Amino acid sequence: MDRRKFLRASTVGAGAAAASSLAAPAYAQGKRTLTMVTSWPRGFAVLDDAASYLEKFVAEMSDGMLTIDKKAPGELVGALEVFDAVSSGQADMYHSADYYFVGQHPGYAYFTAVPFGGTAQEVTNWYYHGGGEELHDELGMIFNLKGLIAGNSGSQSGGWFSKEIESADDFNGLKFRMPGLGGQALGKLGASVQNIPGGELYQALSSGAIDGLEWVGPMADERAGFQEVAKIYYTAGFHEPGSALAASVNLDVWNDLTPQQQHILRYGSMATTHYQLAETLANNGAALARLQSQGVRTLQFPDDVWDAFGRASAEVLDEYMDDELFAKIRNSFDESLANSASWIQKSDGYYVAQRVRVLGGDAPSND
Repeated sequence: MDRRKFLRASTVGAGAAAASSLAAPAYAQGKRTLTMVTSWPRGFAVLDDAASYLEKFVAEMSDGMLTIDKKAPGELVGALEVFDAVSSGQADMYHSADYYFVGQHPGYAYFTAVPFGGTAQEVTNWYYHGGGEELHDELGMIFNLKGLIAGNSGSQSGGWFSKEIESADDFNGLKFRMPGLGGQALGKLGASVQNIPGGELYQALSSGAIDGLEWVGPMADERAGFQEVAKIYYTAGFHEPGSALAASVNLDVWNDLTPQQQHILRYGSMATTHYQLAETLANNGAALARLQSQGVRTLQFPDDVWDAFGRASAEVLDEYMDDELFAKIRNSFDESLANSASWIQKSDGYYVAQRVRVLGGDAPSND
């Protein structure tokens, strides 16, 4: 844990050094513009959609008095450099997935997704009604950030593969793209885990640089074109059952905003989460059907593979429990998840199973 403490201390130092030279957001006749660096190429389904919705909602809610200048990777910083850029004050805010930044602190995984974690609804329950937002802020204080959640992709697919996964042994030596703690769990199974930005994934898969990848889900994956270079698609994954997106703000910038501007950013982020999640879930089914029409085989992992995922995931999470803040975040999340699941399983879960039984429709299958 000494390495992470050093990283935190050095990041705080860098933020303090940069504070005096922090580039102030643009002002013009009472208007204010925030530079937002993102991890998504322009036009990327779901992810850049969410960043664009936030940009739109903030401008509309403020009647143009507060605006966001959205930057794609390479326009100011790289896709995975957005955290450091905002922490240091090079940019005002970022839109990304916080689990990209578990190197800064493993607790950031919980503000995107953790293996065998919560669905989109369960994550939202924790964030707004179980202490998650306050813990995002507590973690952000270390890095000079104000955390915001702005988007959720819903349950992410198990991924694209060049061959079927028949046992956990098939992950041994597999070159696979998966960020966050889910990727670390695959590493426990012997996979060579890669953290590659979204804009580079198609080339990596088509060239053979990686053997497989997980991205988002049918809507986003179809637009990325992965069906052109792989034909085996596992539709359920263990790693991201409900993946939140983050729109975090440099803390000095946040504190310099008026209360109204802070409310606009916070509620604009909430609106983005619900609107973008609905868009994704409304389109995934049709996108999946189109993928299947192009020869894509949709599969589910065998139960013994799921068991291996579970053991590896628990091992990864337990390894970080000597970090006091990680343990605090994990315990808070688990308590909220248990409370949410106790009702959801008895209501929505049971209802959906009965709806399928009584009226027919799609039920889980292996193909």
